[in-house]
Amino acid sequence: MGEEYYWGETLKVNKVLILVEGQSEETFVKEVLAPHLSDFGVEAVPTLVIHKFVKRGSANLKGGIFDYEVVKRHLYRLLQDSKVKLVTTMIDFYGLPDNFPGQKDLPIASSYSQVEHLEKAFEQDIGYQSQRFSAYLQLHEFEAMLFVAPDKMAQVFPGSDSIRQIAAVKLADIKKAFGSPEEINNNKQTAPSKRILSLFLGYEKPLYGTLIALDIGLDLIRSECSHFNQWLTKLEGLGTI
Repeated sequence: MGEEYYWGETLKVNKVLILVEGQSEETFVKEVLAPHLSDFGVEAVPTLVIHKFVKRGSANLKGGIFDYEVVKRHLYRLLQDSKVKLVTTMIDFYGLPDNFPGQKDLPIASSYSQVEHLEKAFEQDIGYQSQRFSAYLQLHEFEAMLFVAPDKMAQVFPGSDSIRQIAAVKLADIKKAFGSPEEINNNKQTAPSKRILSLFLGYEKPLYGTLIALDIGLDLIRSECSHFNQWLTKLEGLGTI
C-alpha cells in the first residue's frame, strides 16, 4: 500500500494485481478500470498470463489460458508481494482448460451458478494466502459486456451508416435472446467474440473492445452485468479499508 498526495492531503492507495487472460483484458484494466478505481484509492495493475515467450521480445508474448498450472504459478508469484492488498483475476469462463478447478463437477445449472462454483473451487485450490486472493471469472468472455450497447458496438464496423445500422439490429437481436449480456454464451461458434467476428471479420479485440467499452461507460456495463458489477464493487471497497 502506497501513498499519494492531493491538495496537501495524503491518500492511502491500495494496490490490486489483476491476472488477465489476454491483451483485451489488459487494455481494459489499464484504460477503463484503473482510472475509475484510482478515484477510490485503489491502484489496479494488470498482469498478463504468459504461456510462451518468443525470441524477439514482448511484442510476441502469447496470452490465453491453456493450462491451469500456468495460472496457478503466476498467482503464487503475485501473492509473494506482501505490499499488495489483493490479487484477483480477469479470466474468461469461455474456453477454460479441462484441468481448471471445479470443471469435473460443474453443476447443470445457470451460468451464474456455474461461474460461482468455479470461482469457489479456484479460491480453494489456490489456498495459499487465500484471504488476499479473490477469483473472478468473466461471464462468458470480455466481449459479452459490449453487448450492453449494440448501437455503440456497431459504430466501429466499417462501411456506410446503413451497414452499421443493420449490424446494430443484428447485435441487438442477439442480446434479446438472453437474459443478460453475460449469458451470451459458452460455445466455440456462438461465444460473444465469435458472434462479433461473424459480422465484422476485421474486429481486433484489444483495440475495438476497449474503444467500445470506453464509449459505453462503466455505469451502463455494470447495470446489466451483475457478476461484473459484484467484482467491481468489491474492488472499489478496498479503498475504504
